[in-house]
Amino acid sequence: MTFGGPLSRESTIANILQTNEALLDLYTRKEEYNPVRLDEHQRFYCSSEQKKNMLEPKVSKFLLMNGVNYSWPDEKKFALCLTHDIDHISPSWKYRGYTSLKMASHFNLRKAFDRFFNKENPYWNFKKIMALEKTYGATSSFYVMVDGSNYDIEKLSDELPSIVDLGHEVGLHGGYYTYNDADIMVHEKKKLEEVVGRNVVGYRNHYLRFKVPDTWVSLRTAGFQYDTTFGYADTIGFRNGMCHPFKPFNLHENKEIDILEIPLTLMDVTLFKYMGLDFEKSWNLCKKIIDDVEALNGVATLIWHNESFDPLYRNEWRKLYMKILKYGYEKNAWMTSGKEIYNWWTRTVG
Repeated sequence: MTFGGPLSRESTIANILQTNEALLDLYTRKEEYNPVRLDEHQRFYCSSEQKKNMLEPKVSKFLLMNGVNYSWPDEKKFALCLTHDIDHISPSWKYRGYTSLKMASHFNLRKAFDRFFNKENPYWNFKKIMALEKTYGATSSFYVMVDGSNYDIEKLSDELPSIVDLGHEVGLHGGYYTYNDADIMVHEKKKLEEVVGRNVVGYRNHYLRFKVPDTWVSLRTAGFQYDTTFGYADTIGFRNGMCHPFKPFNLHENKEIDILEIPLTLMDVTLFKYMGLDFEKSWNLCKKIIDDVEALNGVATLIWHNESFDPLYRNEWRKLYMKILKYGYEKNAWMTSGKEIYNWWTRTVG
């Protein structure tokens, strides 16, 4: 990134935005310091009017118009940060019952039996996901929970090191209450590192629970290098107008927080569940956002849960991810993990 030369500590993004108060407030998420309304998960409530404005990366556009330049490796124009939140590693008995009945109705009795008794586990699909991404020269991040609320992390003790060995990333998917407690973050980070046998640098919180700026401060205190929680569950787009990684600006202390945010852009559950879109409308929105990000040499971050790759129940969710991969490949995007984006950013921007 340059701003008439290298972007120095003295010429932070916040300083560049001083000439535009509205964009500065958007970038720093000033209104989230004293939110008027929170949702049932204590997340900032994004109004319908705000959602309309989220589809345009206004801050990133302003920065480029004012001389800030971004670059990616191998002369790639833009990046897709591919991520998977591992909320569950085994389906519920209700899900197994429903999908096994669906199989039986098509006379796949053996498969129905295996599905019902969990001999064929559609959520234990990490290798299949990585094989799919490899087809397009891509790697990704897998954010794993360790708080024990959904599964025992020890069950993945053989799987997680192999994910890293194959060039992908394992990061922490912080528990429901973790976003607001640095001590819990430290505990969960250490526990995951013991299982993976590697240092863990990346983070995303469960349910996308996040508090500005406290969560960033806690993450930095806990030793994380980057976060990619910063988006909304119920709408896609650009929470603070950025389609580029950035170091958050703390209005309490009037300085940057030394952690990289790779902002969230698109999530499977958001499109198909919260927004209630069908395949074609979801694809059209994804395509628009990817095209806009490409035009600004930015990055779009995706969450596609491992649960979304079961062709029996969420086949359109799986097909949309495949279509995005194909589109990114055709447009020569850098499709990679959060850790690789962090490594590149720290080498080239600082």
